[in-house]
Amino acid sequence: MEKQYAQIISDLGEDLNRAGLKDTPVRAAKAMRFLTRGYEQSLEEVVNGALFPSDNSEMVLVKDIELYSLCEHHMLPFIGKAHVAYIPQGKVVGLSKIARIVDMYARRLQIQENMTKQIAEAIMSITDAAGVAVVVEAKHMCMMMRGVEKQNSSMKTSMMLGSFRDNSATRAEFFSLIK
Repeated sequence: MEKQYAQIISDLGEDLNRAGLKDTPVRAAKAMRFLTRGYEQSLEEVVNGALFPSDNSEMVLVKDIELYSLCEHHMLPFIGKAHVAYIPQGKVVGLSKIARIVDMYARRLQIQENMTKQIAEAIMSITDAAGVAVVVEAKHMCMMMRGVEKQNSSMKTSMMLGSFRDNSATRAEFFSLIK
């Protein structure tokens, strides 16, 4: 990866021997590995057995989970937050695991629509919840820094599964809680 970054910098017309660029290919490769570390993770590893019996059947919500991802079309960042809720059916997942699941999918080359769906399906698969809701709000640098250059635009995506899809009262409660 370092060689490819060196080639890109050279192709831009820069001098790789310039003091500020000497170690840039190594740093850029290290940064890219960090930004895409979600490829090295699996849902099982992230959850790490943190499922606990519970007779709670009311909504569990974790909101404002910050996320950082790279758009798969331009490899530019999109930055935002996720709101994740589920209705337990006999078990709950450790609180930090929800944020870790968001990170695992965000730290891949992604589009926001797919990431929202992946998070919801992952929560549903590990908890066997009665329903899962995920809303992601993000600002996309590919739209802000290039192309249309709209600085105040943001994107919101949602995925409703189970009782959040089927029950308008449950969905309304979720939306009122994330406002």
